[in-house]
Amino acid sequence: MESKEIYDQVNKRYGSIDKSSTGQYEQTVAKAFGYTEEELAAIPEGANLGLSCGNPLALAKLRNGETVIDFGSGAGFDVFAAAKMVGPSGKALGVDMNENMIKKANANKAKSNTKNLEFIEGAITAVPLPDSIADCIISNCVINLVPVSEKQLAFNEMYRLLKPGGRVAVSDILARKELTEDMKKNIALYVGYVLIVDTKNDLNVYMTAAEDGTSCCGSVTEKQCCMPEQKGTCCQSGLSTCSCEENTSMASEAQNLAAALGIVDFNEWAGSFQVYAVKSLGEN
Repeated sequence: MESKEIYDQVNKRYGSIDKSSTGQYEQTVAKAFGYTEEELAAIPEGANLGLSCGNPLALAKLRNGETVIDFGSGAGFDVFAAAKMVGPSGKALGVDMNENMIKKANANKAKSNTKNLEFIEGAITAVPLPDSIADCIISNCVINLVPVSEKQLAFNEMYRLLKPGGRVAVSDILARKELTEDMKKNIALYVGYVLIVDTKNDLNVYMTAAEDGTSCCGSVTEKQCCMPEQKGTCCQSGLSTCSCEENTSMASEAQNLAAALGIVDFNEWAGSFQVYAVKSLGEN
C-alpha cells in the first residue's frame, strides 16, 4: 500500500473512534495490558478509547518536573496519567495527526481542569516542537501505523526532541514472522482492532473483551437483542433502547478479520513489545 493510502485510512478510521456506550470494552483492554483500576479511575472519561497494546508508562519511570511527549496521543489516555506523574512543575505533551482526536483530547482536558499538559496537532514524523525539550518520549501502539518507508522519520524525531540523557519508552506491535500477501494488503491490519500483546496475557483480548454480556451489539444472547435488520437495538424487557454504533463492535471486527484471513490465534503472527532506550549524555 502507498503511504498516502495508509495515512488516509488511519485518519478516517481513528478519527471516528469514540468510547463505547458502557466503557466496558476499553476498561477490559486496558487492564489486560497492565493498567490498574486506580490508574483508570484517575483518567477522564472519554480519554480511554481501548487502543492500547501495552503500558509504556510502567517502563518510563517518569519523575517530578520532567517533560514527556506522547507520540500518537489520541484522546489523551497516557498523557493525563503522565501529567500526574511529572507533577505541576512538569509538562506532558500529546502529539497526534488527527484533528478529531486533538478535539477530543482538548475536551477531556477542559473537563479535567489539568493545567500541566498540552495537545499538539502534527505527524510524529515531523513534530512541530523545538529540539532537545523532552526528558522522555512515550508511544502506545502508534508507530506500527506509520508506513514502513517513513518509520525511521519517527525515530529521527524522537532523537531530535530528546535532551541528552533523555529516554524512550514504547509499547508497540512487531511481527513474529513474515506476513502473507493478503495480510500485507489488508488495511484492517493497520486501522482495525487486531492489536496483540506479548505480555503473557491473552493475546486475543481484542476479540474476547466484549463477550461478557455487557453490550447489546452482538455480545449478549440472541434473546436479549433484536434481529440484525433492526441494527442491534436492545429489546430485552427492562433494557433502555441503544443502537449498535461502529465503535461498540470492536471485538466483532477482530473476529471478522480473523475469519477472513484464516487466523486462529493472533499470537502466532505478532506481539506487542516494550522498547526502552536512552540518548547518550554526550549526544546533541
